[in-house]
Amino acid sequence: MSIDAVSTFESSLAELDVTLTRTDPDGVADALADAVDEPAVGTPLGFDGVSLAETPVETDLTPRRIREAETGVTPVGRAVAEYGTLVVESNAAGNELVSLYPPTHVGVVRESDVEADVESTVPYLADRFDGGGSAVFATGVSSTGDMGALVEGVHGPRTVRVILVEGL
Repeated sequence: MSIDAVSTFESSLAELDVTLTRTDPDGVADALADAVDEPAVGTPLGFDGVSLAETPVETDLTPRRIREAETGVTPVGRAVAEYGTLVVESNAAGNELVSLYPPTHVGVVRESDVEADVESTVPYLADRFDGGGSAVFATGVSSTGDMGALVEGVHGPRTVRVILVEGL
């Protein structure tokens, strides 16, 4: 991570009309309270000193809660600054489902996990998925032009917000 990568990430997100909120670990709960539309579901963030415990985000996932959720909150393993891309790992906690099913996805990423480009992200992916596994590279809202006019929110969220946790 570099200052340039974070600045590029911020610019790339702005071009995608994705809201970025910068905060320190102590401000994550307030940032999430502002970013989520309730009801909200989420998966454990796994960042030291940061959790969803003091937020309006439900982490006890059930099919009904996921179906009724307006917002899904997940950790982001890496962010690709060049494109404003969030790398969301598929895992047993349900990151992929929670990031794609609700109409709004809030990705929480550590400042130190912002990489300049895809090439810089490959070593991380190789280490994480050496024995299998996968990740979703999500850039902005879901959209498709398969049937003619561009339609947003067909295969994933209609709104994406990012919380960047500085100092981690």
